[in-house]
Amino acid sequence: MNRKIAALTAREILDSRGWPTIKVTVRIEGGATASASVPSGASTGQFEAHELRDGDPARYSGRGVLEAVANVERQIAPALIGVDAARQPEIDRLMCELDGTENKARLGANAILGVSLAVARAAAEASEMPLYEYLGGPTARRLPVPMLNIINGGKHADSGLKMQEFMIVPHGAPTYGEALRYGSETYHALKGLLAEGGYGAGVGDEGGFAPRLRNDREALVLIVRAIETAGYEPGRQIAIALDPAATSFATDGGYALPELGGAHMTSDELLAVYDDWIAAFPIVSIEDGFAEDDWAAFTKQNMAMGDCVQIVGDDLYVTNPRFIQRGIDEKATNAVLIKPNQIGTVTETVAAIELCRRAGLRYKFSHRSGETEDAFVADFAVAMGGGQLKSGAPCRGERLAKYNRLLEIEHELGPDALFFSPFTV
Repeated sequence: MNRKIAALTAREILDSRGWPTIKVTVRIEGGATASASVPSGASTGQFEAHELRDGDPARYSGRGVLEAVANVERQIAPALIGVDAARQPEIDRLMCELDGTENKARLGANAILGVSLAVARAAAEASEMPLYEYLGGPTARRLPVPMLNIINGGKHADSGLKMQEFMIVPHGAPTYGEALRYGSETYHALKGLLAEGGYGAGVGDEGGFAPRLRNDREALVLIVRAIETAGYEPGRQIAIALDPAATSFATDGGYALPELGGAHMTSDELLAVYDDWIAAFPIVSIEDGFAEDDWAAFTKQNMAMGDCVQIVGDDLYVTNPRFIQRGIDEKATNAVLIKPNQIGTVTETVAAIELCRRAGLRYKFSHRSGETEDAFVADFAVAMGGGQLKSGAPCRGERLAKYNRLLEIEHELGPDALFFSPFTV
């Protein structure tokens, strides 16, 4: 089987926010061709791999990616032509060495990741295997619980809400397909409740509604009502997950949440807010509840709540094994968010997951707020078996591409498909 890379090309496309991103196409000598496009985040950790932008104010307000495109075709392609596409670790290592920086700032993590994803997909095509099986082996058959962001706030919407994501978690469904149905029905029930209350039904970056509510707690009240209106039991069938993305409202060593009674809350006061919410609402997961540099607060939260709630680090770790190891040492969280574009290659993402597995940490896969129709992360979630994926609301094509791909995988697996909750409530 000839799987040597014959050609690498790239081009500039637009993501779901209408800003440029990069799409890479790989052609294998045996004839297989595959493409991959790279997402982009709005709420980003300061230690994420560097997303290369042109900086030319005459094009896309400086956000063009023509330099990243050129780096694929003029620097990465010559180094990889003739290399076996199945040698993913070698290919990713070669690109990192060619870049020569710690955060992929020279070639751009967007250029490197686009190649890494496309190579994996092309190798799977050449091997005549579905991507999830190629990456995860014949035992890859666990479908993730979808975590659907149905109310958007923070940097993802002009709703006035400080917290970034209010998600529903239909973990009590018997199958992935039924879980997606539970979530969709609850999403539409929420739309009806918002209409009844005189709120707008516009959506944010990730497809969730962006109503002007009095405060973030009201969002939780509405979600519980929506779950019940849709005919489901809050907690047992559909739970709630939060991504406050607290770095976005951190200020002067504290947190600005005036609508919750604190223009300058301490970490302990914010922890008390979460404690109150956990007691009042069926919350099973809190992601980035504190700022990315507030390690002590994460540890305190994990010690206080980690036995009953999933405490997830995102900006805290940026899918980087170095930071994940610190979190393990400090017992900062019991779970890690996985975003391939935070670290920049498939191989490094797998290394982060392996570290989580060895330490007994949960891990969940995630899209980005600036997305494309590429569903690589859906296959990746099944391949790695983490059992959780967040990809926004059941709305907008770039979000549904991931959820619908999982429906296809579930159909392909048939009776071999596994689906079960990582949570106990």
